[in-house]
Amino acid sequence: MLIAAAAGLGVAGLIGGWAGVPVGGAVALGTERFLKRRPPADVRRERRSALADLPLGADLLAAALRAGAPVDRAAASVADALGGPLGERLRRTARSLRLGAVPAEAWAHLADVPGADRLIAAAVRSSASGGALAGALERLSGDLRADRTVAVEAAAQRAGVLIVLPLGLCFLPAFLLAGLVPVLVAAVGGLL
Repeated sequence: MLIAAAAGLGVAGLIGGWAGVPVGGAVALGTERFLKRRPPADVRRERRSALADLPLGADLLAAALRAGAPVDRAAASVADALGGPLGERLRRTARSLRLGAVPAEAWAHLADVPGADRLIAAAVRSSASGGALAGALERLSGDLRADRTVAVEAAAQRAGVLIVLPLGLCFLPAFLLAGLVPVLVAAVGGLL
């Protein structure tokens, strides 16, 4: 609320007069709604951490399954090895599987981790069809790493574009003042 009020007051003061009051109110309302929709910082941090651990977790789970461990024990072992937010979710999944939960219900503990929807679908499909989960997890791990590479490259390209903006904002006025204004003054001075 405080940030939204400060943004609204700042815009209202910048515009000034009576016209600034409704614009400032609209900015304050928009800022407040935007900030309410965003998850808290600790939730975003946990999701980023879990997303970063997901490819390694899928690889470890595939290795444990290839070694012959049952799914619940493999998930518990990977949870112990990983720790952190993803490890905690895998620990709950392993506990649910051990207690006899339906696979879709047990793997739903990973639902709020971005990118885990494919892992959940592979695990549920494997439990229903009896197909090998380890191969699907290895492919998923490769796909997640490729997705992360694409996201990092896109962020780097976006940063390159955003770096040009301040340079343009600095050099354009300087070009106008140092390059065009003297030419215009000389041209107008010559005409008069």
